[in-house]
Amino acid sequence: MTAATPTRPSPGPKPMFAQPAGRAELVTIRAFLLIPFAALVAAVPLAWGWGIGWVELTVAGVFFTISTLGVTVGYHRYFTHGAFRAARPLRIALAIAGALAAQGSVITWVADHRRHHAFSDREGDPHSPWLFGTSARALVKGFWHAHMGWLFERDRTNVDRFAPDLAADPDMRAVDRLFPLWVSLSVLLPAAICGLATMSWWGVLTGFLWAGLARVAFQHHVTWSVNSICHMVGDRPFASRDRSANFWPLAVLSMGESWHNSHHADPTCARHGVRRGQVDISARVIWAFEKLGWATKVRWPVPERLARLATR
Repeated sequence: MTAATPTRPSPGPKPMFAQPAGRAELVTIRAFLLIPFAALVAAVPLAWGWGIGWVELTVAGVFFTISTLGVTVGYHRYFTHGAFRAARPLRIALAIAGALAAQGSVITWVADHRRHHAFSDREGDPHSPWLFGTSARALVKGFWHAHMGWLFERDRTNVDRFAPDLAADPDMRAVDRLFPLWVSLSVLLPAAICGLATMSWWGVLTGFLWAGLARVAFQHHVTWSVNSICHMVGDRPFASRDRSANFWPLAVLSMGESWHNSHHADPTCARHGVRRGQVDISARVIWAFEKLGWATKVRWPVPERLARLATR
């Protein structure tokens, strides 16, 4: 049995913002952002002086892949845009996998991203780099804001306006409430696995730092680069209402998310890399889910629509 296709509600009369984040919440958010980054900085000299083994790299790669796909396939293409329908077990698994990336709980993430699309590169967009002007100084400020600065602000997107479907879903509310647990598991499980694989406390430490915290920080910057770089530089083959661009160097690491102009031109499409040679790992995973019968009614690219949107 499949769940109803998530819908992206059009902006209505409800306010855009919820109650501003309190001091405790801001401290927690900043900790989620800064502690993994500090671990990433610490892991570099650690790796240089002592070496990181294949165990840590393999565990980091597995967790990076699962949690990134949780964001790209789950949070983004399924929950935000309804690019396919998912069976209930897959739906729950995608929400948990996305939470392992420590980029926010599923309901909050989806609300922010739907707001981004509703006001892309205009006032109301939570992370546009173009909100401060086009001078060199304004663009530097805009890049910082789009990349991660917006996460330090007190504004919170109103879930009742932008994600009422998920807020009304008991499964999603349960996964959302347990977000701290998923984040804890995301950094503690790699430590435990690396420790057991090497049978050493050193393996626990390197697993925690490298496959846990440093991997999370690296994921953060890959995702944030789609918000910042992919709205500033790159190719724009399709017509859209904003300055979204395709940036091929990020295609593999972002699992296809950096084909951002294509996505903004056709947001509900399950494939973002719509042209020949454009690698889109997330789309291939959705294709596999469809073949297994776990995903149905997948919204694949329509050639006629792409031809109408093409600018050249």
